[in-house]
Amino acid sequence: MALAELCGFDKTFNFNGVPKDMGADIDENFFTGNFVSHTALALPPFPDPAENLQKFSVDESGKQLKIKFDHGTTTLGFQYQGGVVLAVDSRATGGQYIGSQTMKKIVEINDYLLGTLAGGAADCVYWDRVLAKQCRMYELRNRERISVAAASKLMANMVYNYKGMGLSMGMMICGWDKRGPGLYYVDSEGTRTAGKVFSVGSGSVYAFGVLDSGYRWDLTDEEAYDLGRRAIYHATHRDAYSGGIVRVYHMRSTGWIHISNEDCKDIHYKFVEEKENAVAGASV
Repeated sequence: MALAELCGFDKTFNFNGVPKDMGADIDENFFTGNFVSHTALALPPFPDPAENLQKFSVDESGKQLKIKFDHGTTTLGFQYQGGVVLAVDSRATGGQYIGSQTMKKIVEINDYLLGTLAGGAADCVYWDRVLAKQCRMYELRNRERISVAAASKLMANMVYNYKGMGLSMGMMICGWDKRGPGLYYVDSEGTRTAGKVFSVGSGSVYAFGVLDSGYRWDLTDEEAYDLGRRAIYHATHRDAYSGGIVRVYHMRSTGWIHISNEDCKDIHYKFVEEKENAVAGASV
């Protein structure tokens, strides 16, 4: 393994730092499996990682240590008579620090599948790429596209193997297959839920407020785009961890189409102008 040799690993590299004469030699192939297969993550070098990792959340006196990741975002998706609409913001944060205002939180898995990102950016992007590979492999083997239900089940099964090991993911997977449009929620605990309306992230409570008031099954395309855009905007207005660009995608029977990228600032002034015009019209 060239990379292992480049990093200076030998066949008896000791990851624990325990003296080798204590019989603690560890095979590099066991703990660097991701060098060979990128779908297999290297696990911590001790038994039962999900249980033992919990020990790092308390100190010697039993006091809880705050090692939780701070993250925030707002993503939403809903089905209606014209297909599925996904809308997301683009702000990536680390605690109170804004890391990026242009993060792309919708991943184009293939022409008929889209995934959204919420939680840890690295976790979501990595597993979405793995899912894209698995979906392509399925298509080559079976000579037909994978269904939305099967794609979401694949994702849930893959991340369930790492339950309790620190993954942070809350994603939506939407697409169109033989049975029509599909929308699923999958998270890092292995949860998989089908539904018609979802919102994920720190700003989801604000987005749900707008969705609950404006959602109908018989929305027109333009009404659906405006509802998704408006819900994300109001979430970014109230949630400090959401912001940047509002991206809207539409999943149809012919595949997904990218509707718009609009800056929250521009949307804000547009809505303010609409409100002022409505007030002026009512007063006249």
